[in-house]
Parts: sequence; C-alpha cells; structure tokens
Amino acid sequence: MRLIYSKASLIFFHMEKVCMICSGKEHMVTRGTSAREALGLPSAPVYEEDPVVAVLVNGEFKNLHYSLVHRKTTLEPIKLFSPLGKRVYRHSICFLLSYAASKLYPESHLEIGHSLGDGFYFRFTDKAVADEDISKLTAIMEEAVSKKLPIHKEKLPYPEAVETFTGRTFKHTAELLATRNDGDITAYSLDGFIDISYEPLVTNTSVLSLWKLQKYEEGMLLRYPQSRDFKQLNKFQDNPLLFSVFKRSAVENHVLKVGSLGQLNSTILSGKTSELIQLSEAMFNARVQEIANDIASRGSIKAIFIAGPSSSGKTTFSLKLSQQLKIRGLDPIKISLDDYYFTRDLVPVDEDGNKDYEVLEALDLDFFRGNLSELIYNGETLLPHFSFKENARHMAEQATVMDKSSVLIIEGIHGLNPTLAPDLDPGLCYKIYISALTSIIIDDHNRISTTDNRIIRRTVRDFRTRGVKTEETLSMWPSIERGEKNHIFPYQNNADAIINSSMPYELAALTPYALNLLRSVKPNAGMAYATARRLLKFLELIYTIPADDIPRDSITREFLGGSVFGAV
Repeated sequence: MRLIYSKASLIFFHMEKVCMICSGKEHMVTRGTSAREALGLPSAPVYEEDPVVAVLVNGEFKNLHYSLVHRKTTLEPIKLFSPLGKRVYRHSICFLLSYAASKLYPESHLEIGHSLGDGFYFRFTDKAVADEDISKLTAIMEEAVSKKLPIHKEKLPYPEAVETFTGRTFKHTAELLATRNDGDITAYSLDGFIDISYEPLVTNTSVLSLWKLQKYEEGMLLRYPQSRDFKQLNKFQDNPLLFSVFKRSAVENHVLKVGSLGQLNSTILSGKTSELIQLSEAMFNARVQEIANDIASRGSIKAIFIAGPSSSGKTTFSLKLSQQLKIRGLDPIKISLDDYYFTRDLVPVDEDGNKDYEVLEALDLDFFRGNLSELIYNGETLLPHFSFKENARHMAEQATVMDKSSVLIIEGIHGLNPTLAPDLDPGLCYKIYISALTSIIIDDHNRISTTDNRIIRRTVRDFRTRGVKTEETLSMWPSIERGEKNHIFPYQNNADAIINSSMPYELAALTPYALNLLRSVKPNAGMAYATARRLLKFLELIYTIPADDIPRDSITREFLGGSVFGAV
C-alpha cells in the first residue's frame, strides 16, 4: 500500500472528525480541536463562578489547550475549586508574578522558594524587596487580570528553549535544560513573556483574581486562598520558626551547590554523589545534636513530644535523637501514641460515616494521661501495645520505670496538640515538629512540593514494607492530607524545635524505585492514575543515584530499606 500526499488529502486529514466522550455522552468534533473549544467553555472565565480550568484526558491531567487527535477521547472537566483545580490556580498565579517581575525588572533574577502557610515565598537574588516593589508588581498583575489576556501553550525546539532561557534571569531553568535532551520543551506565553511550567496553567488571566502579594523578610509572599475556603483570603498567620528552617536549608543547599534540580543533576553527573550524601547526612546529624543539646541543657525535661505528617521520618529521627540523649547521660523511654487507640467499635466516625482514626478522640486520652502522670510523678506504670491486626490492646507484663535520668519520647500525629496532656507542667515538656520540607527547587519559578516528596517516600515504603499497591497509597493520600491539615499543621508553632528531614539527594535515590511503582498504576485507577502520571513527569527530570553510599542510619533508609534501626 502506498500513501499519496496531496493538498486535498491533507485537508481531509485536518477535517477528520474524532469522538469526544464527556459525562458519558459522545460528541463528534474536528480533529485538533482544543479541549476548551470542545467543551464549549468561555475564553475569559470568572473566578467566582468556579470555572473549568483543566481536564483529565483519558485519566491524565492536561490543560485546556490539549488538542483532541485520538479517534476516541474521554474528557473529564476539572473545576477551579477542586483539588486539581487549586493546583492549576496556584501554578498560574506564580506564572503571573513571574510575568510581572519580567516586565518591571527585566534584568533581575526572581526565584521561587518554599511554601509558607497560604503562600509561596519569592525573592530577587540581586536585591531585597521593598514596599514600592510590592505595589508596582501588584499593579501589573491586576492590570493583566483586568485585560483578560490569553495564556498560550508553546512547543519550543530544544535549541530554541536553551537560547530563550539562557541568561541570569533564568539561571536555574538553564541549568535544568542543560541536563535534559528532549526534542522540544513545553512552555507558556503571556503578552510576550515566556516561561516553563511542569503542570497545567489556566488559558486566560481573567480567572486569576484572588491573591495577595505582601513583603516578607527580604522577599515576598504570594498568598492564595486556602483549600478549606477557596472563595476568600484568610487573615495571614505567620510561621517564623518554619521560615527559619527553610532559610537554614537554603543556606546548606547553597554550600552543597544543589539548590535546584539542574544543580543536583550536574553534581550527580560529575561523580560527586558520595560527597554530597556524606555532607548532607553530617548537616542533618548536626541538627539532631543541637536539639539534644537544647533538651539536655534545660535540665527539667521529662517528656519530649514528636509530631509530623505522614512519611516525615518521625521513627528514625526519634531513634537518632535517643542516641544523642544517651550520649548526654539521659535514658530515653519511647512511647507511641498509636498504642492508645480505641478498638474500632469506639473510634468516632467522620461526616461520611467512616471511622476517623485521625482525630484526637480516636485515642483513649484518659488512659494515656493516666500513664503519663504515673510515670512522671510516681516513677512507674504498665504501658500498652495496640495490635491493629487483632484490634486489641495488650498490656506489658513488666512495669516501665523512670528514674532521674529518664526522659519520655512520645511520638504521634497529635504530639503538639495542647489538649493531649493539658495538665502536664509545660516546664517538663519539649515539643518537636518534623517534616520533609523540600528546599530544592525545580527551576527559577517552579518548586518541588513538600507533599509530593512525602507521597514518593510513602509510595516506596508502603510497597517495600507492607506490599501495598501504589494505586492504594495514592488513593488514600487525600484522606491523609485532610487529617494533617486538621490535626498537625495548626500546631506547628507550638514546637520548641523544628527539624527538616528532607535530604538534598533523596529524590535521586528514591526515583529508581518510585518510577516502576508509579508506572504500575493504570488509567482505570481514577485520580490515583492522574497523580501517578503527574509525579512521573516530574521524576523523569531527575538523574538517579544508587543507594550504596547512603549510610545505614540515614533517615532516607526508613523508606528505601536497609536501616541499621531495623524495620522502622
């Protein structure tokens, strides 16, 4: 069979109809029609109307520019106020700020940092942000919104992308491109400004109407509405302790020369992985030692409470802290709040009627408080162990005894909640918050989500230790996140110390394991598939390293396996 190309055949090809399936109904549209056009969406949507801002195309997260080219395509509209829609919005306002900065200060280097409360921290690397800068940037952003400017999706050939993003204003973008070899690079453009985004953006500035830019330290916060109520901005709540941890991590990454993915990839390519791992571990251990010194210096501490979100490394950290406390003459006694759960029949239910193990009331608080009081004031008690498999509590046969050198290490998601042990003398307590606060950025204007870092940790560990399918881990993550937002994050500021468990090299070590697990999630897995595909695209940017050089006492081993602490 021989194909004959002619003007007529090309016209026929472009005019060929394809089938779109939306809400179970089939529609015939012209091949190449965008998802926005196929769904009949307005070109300039309004924020308050909760518009469609993206689509799931055969289960995969795509922007509304997506062209329908397959014979049959299933589209699921993503609305702004949905979890994925909120991701689109937050990435889009970052793009809007980058646009404004390029207009106002075309020679300055704008760099995204971490998230802080309900905002993203940005800074100019060549100057401090002043109140005047905030006013000018805000005016440009508001003008772009009022003008209802289209945001276009671009495909740049690799050489053109390198040329476009070479220069000090796109330092980290150029570094990452130098470690890639894609035939073309996906970018977005707005009124002559062009930038890369690794997740879908909105198609028009008209929808980007709810945000606030405010000065913070040497930089600024780009604030967005919180997930609980996406229709308004809440009153700003500062978290200076958390900011100080990110600031320290940024300084350490600068020393290690791994502040961005491009720098991390270059370090791996140059064969300096072993040194990077050793220095990263030394920095983390130094932080553990500082906390141990602070506890020992106070003299009166009898109960150390450790809390943090899922996959933050609480177990390994508590064991490493115990070692340091022993060196300082203290005798740590570990207590897990998991051992104080009620049996299933007594656990409260959530609004959907499901057992809610995330709430404080799922714990037998009276029993825990009694044990705590007996240990601290009487010197001994019988501690429980809860078997989730048997749904039963078992009591120890021998009493746990405290003496003058003993200190309790109490670990659990509610460790920082002031109502956990309200009658305990605060002078006897020391509270620690731990999380994987990812400080490496993807490039100049794209950050690595701390949540994504923890999802990847959890995915690898769940499969390794429990044989849990990745689809199941990803499916239950939204429930885990809800519990964290309600019961962990509100109490971060109650901590005496915060420690960042994220290692600068860890994503490179986790990626070889995570890639295969994420590829096992198929299109029929619903939102788990969308998450898996999104994470795969991100992880494919990262050069990988073998686990051989990672110390056996590293917190990374809690997820990869091979920890000296056993099955942590």
